[in-house]
Amino acid sequence: MPSRRLTKSTVESLPAGDIDVIYWDTVLPGFGVRVKPNATRSYVVQYRNRQTGRSRRKTIGRHGPLMTFSQAKEIARGLLSDVVRGKDPVAEGKAYKEAPTVADLADQYLSNHAIPKKRRKSVTNDEAALRRFILPKLGSRKVAEITGRDIQQLHTSLRKTPYLANRTLALLSTMFELSVRWGYRSNNPAKGIVKFHEEKRDRWLSDDELERLLKALEEHPNQVAANAIRLQLLTGARIGEVLSARWGNFDLDRGVWTKPSHHTKQKRTEHLPLSSAAVELLRGMRDGAEDRCALLFPGRKSDKPIADLKRFWKSVTTSAGLEDYRIHDNRHTHASHLVSSGMSLAIVGRLLGHTNPITTQRYAHLADDPLREAAEVFGKKMSE
Repeated sequence: MPSRRLTKSTVESLPAGDIDVIYWDTVLPGFGVRVKPNATRSYVVQYRNRQTGRSRRKTIGRHGPLMTFSQAKEIARGLLSDVVRGKDPVAEGKAYKEAPTVADLADQYLSNHAIPKKRRKSVTNDEAALRRFILPKLGSRKVAEITGRDIQQLHTSLRKTPYLANRTLALLSTMFELSVRWGYRSNNPAKGIVKFHEEKRDRWLSDDELERLLKALEEHPNQVAANAIRLQLLTGARIGEVLSARWGNFDLDRGVWTKPSHHTKQKRTEHLPLSSAAVELLRGMRDGAEDRCALLFPGRKSDKPIADLKRFWKSVTTSAGLEDYRIHDNRHTHASHLVSSGMSLAIVGRLLGHTNPITTQRYAHLADDPLREAAEVFGKKMSE
């Protein structure tokens, strides 16, 4: 191929032929300009990989207002210097182009981690956070180029909803921890970012409110849904565990509900003792159930459980005059009444399926009667 000393004027005067022709610079070996039949001129570098001996060619850019001769030559000098130091610009460019994006990481997170290892509800929540917050902001970016500042900005943008912001941050931290394990990057950019303070809900029903709720359940025309709430109140179970329960999970003679690991939050099998009231409720439900239906609370299709109780719950709480009270708060009502009756926090925690004792400590202030009695002992001595 032809060689000559390339300059701006030389490049612009090179003739176009019937085929592509590359003119190589005699001053900077490996630097050249390709002239196409349509007279388009593009700068290139050609080098040999020092490890493999393989010849490589890389296009720098098209000659014009956005890529002058001097700019192209400076870039070429830098690339050829990298080659001398053992690098391979073509391979590195290809690796960057093929490097996974955050959208790719999200797909792998769902298929390789979330779906096989998490509850369906948790997967649904992850999918929603990815779709609403993470992918619109970071989806097209390369995994390796995400910084802690990027994560911090996304977290801060959700500051008006602290709980949602913290769950999104936790999801990102898990995803990037997996990206380190999968070799996409060397560190987790979500580590060290401080979560927003969250106010824990302390909402449960007083005796009067509980009586109103039970009355509203009794008067509602949908007694199948009402029984689901009754069973939740009697057991303190999560509503998802209740709705997905099957008759085969219950031993009514022994009074035990065996929750399969794939139904529980902690992914472990739980054996929950049932009260006589819960057993009586279940016996009544079984007597009225279809013979071949395996689910306690079948939906429109007998092989699928009721999807949710949002409309039912709104109707019931409105009738009962309950404000700011969610279905999940029935667990708090169950636990708070047990603790107030003198049940130990350890026992209540086991009934609720808590693996961390700190989780049950939120009810500790309801168990202060024994402490008050102990305090009175010395108080009486002082008075005497």
